[in-house]
Amino acid sequence: DLPLPCYSTYLSLSPSPLFSIYQCVPLSTPCVIPALYPSVLFAGSGSMLSPLLLLLLALSLGVAASSSPGLVLLLADDLGYGDTGCFGHPSSRTPNLDRLAAEGRRFSDFYSAASVCSPSRAALLTGRYPTRSGVYPGVFSPGSRGGLPLNETTIAELLKQQGYVTAMLGKWHLGYGANGSFLPIHQGFDHFLGVPYSHDQGPCQNLTCFPPDTRCYGTCDQGVVLLPLLKENKIIQQPVNLPNLTPLYDHFARDFILRATKQHKPFFLYYASHHTHYPQFASADFTRKSKRGPVGDALMEFDGSVGVIMQALRDAGVENNTLVFFTSDNGPELMRRSRGGNAGLLKCGKGTTYEGGMREPAIAHWPGQIAPGVTHELASTLDILPTIASLLGVKLPQVKLDGYDIRDVLFNNGKSKRETMFYYPVFPSRELGVFAVRYGQYKAHYFTQGSTHSDSTPDHDCHWDALLASHDPPLLFDLEADPSENYPLNSFDVPNYSQIIDAIHKEKLKFESEMEFGESQIDRGSDPALEPCIDPGCSPRPGCCRQAY
Repeated sequence: DLPLPCYSTYLSLSPSPLFSIYQCVPLSTPCVIPALYPSVLFAGSGSMLSPLLLLLLALSLGVAASSSPGLVLLLADDLGYGDTGCFGHPSSRTPNLDRLAAEGRRFSDFYSAASVCSPSRAALLTGRYPTRSGVYPGVFSPGSRGGLPLNETTIAELLKQQGYVTAMLGKWHLGYGANGSFLPIHQGFDHFLGVPYSHDQGPCQNLTCFPPDTRCYGTCDQGVVLLPLLKENKIIQQPVNLPNLTPLYDHFARDFILRATKQHKPFFLYYASHHTHYPQFASADFTRKSKRGPVGDALMEFDGSVGVIMQALRDAGVENNTLVFFTSDNGPELMRRSRGGNAGLLKCGKGTTYEGGMREPAIAHWPGQIAPGVTHELASTLDILPTIASLLGVKLPQVKLDGYDIRDVLFNNGKSKRETMFYYPVFPSRELGVFAVRYGQYKAHYFTQGSTHSDSTPDHDCHWDALLASHDPPLLFDLEADPSENYPLNSFDVPNYSQIIDAIHKEKLKFESEMEFGESQIDRGSDPALEPCIDPGCSPRPGCCRQAY
């Protein structure tokens, strides 16, 4: 099972008797072994060990070296389908993402399971629609009583069972809770450096977003604590220094990868960037560097982080044994106009069940394992957990999962097991069920509704005052011919129209009959006393929750 490049490495670095032995030993990281164990490969000055001893040493190396692949999950925030260079934006500078796309597998039909932050992240980490875990409606606030239930199994918890070291950087947004009870360190992550929710969920009008002294655009949420930065479960900054935040993450990510590799431990890094969520910010290295303005600067900084992480993998000698997956949590917040991102040719954006709200850019990268190219197979963030579990031979959680193993898509350019995608609104209900269903190339809208998040676009269907509308028969679109959802089909357009509608409806009924809504964690409400505060005993709150400089 050795990748071809590793054969040539062994031929050049090892004596031929050793090579014949190593050919028989299935190691997924053989290329690193000569550098780690030179005394085994070159025992003395040209001396040769006995064949039996060499075999035992070779087998022991297979145990000592980390044969499990590294895993890096890169998640952008509010990044649209059309925002990156590799997905078609003419003025975005994203050379590192573009390189990932050129060397890896780019997905044209990849979906998040929700159109706003908290539920989309719950689905990503658990492989379950957020209605099952109770992460609905809307998103968590700084003082939310609820969070991602601790009995939900995350990717990190699965990997820890396999001896992985795990770390999470960036935006969590799956609950803070009493004394940080819902933070990543309680959900399978050994390390956490980041912010517990969106960086606009705290007063920002007096904060610097771009150095040396450009204030953040807008006012963000008022009447709550200033945005904190946490390490594990301890607040280390309040308010966070936004221009210095991403360099801090970059340093942590590089150190984590190099340290894990040096200790021969498999690693999982989940980097959930704040970019390009409103209000945009960036460090001095990326301020005023993009033709796109603030959102372009923020995107460039995220792309720079991708470059730092990829370079760390190369420096550690593990790029060829690491699966890197990139996507976004949901579509762009179009209400911010040019500061809000771009959905490309897709309709609407964040907060809607149109394609622009949930169809995301996605790239899978693993040199020697994933061939470069584009796949048009259907896939979702829901599929990441079961795919990783299958890759490592890990037993799946004993709960209903909504994801599929997409290894055949990744490694063989094969067919996807996923045939359907179900679109829930921001405020889902048992009574209305799913708003839309994709089945193969067709998508049926049973309900449509605009959103404040997608306001201000020329398309009125996206606006907040495009009220809830029921469609019977559902609006039917061919997403291969019309990905922008401009032209509803009818029986004159498609001879088998009735059969398509019937088939989609059967899938909808089956799915909804098997959906069990978990108790809503967000409906548990908020308590200002639960908001993270660097000086818990201070008064009056929330204004006193800040560092004295």
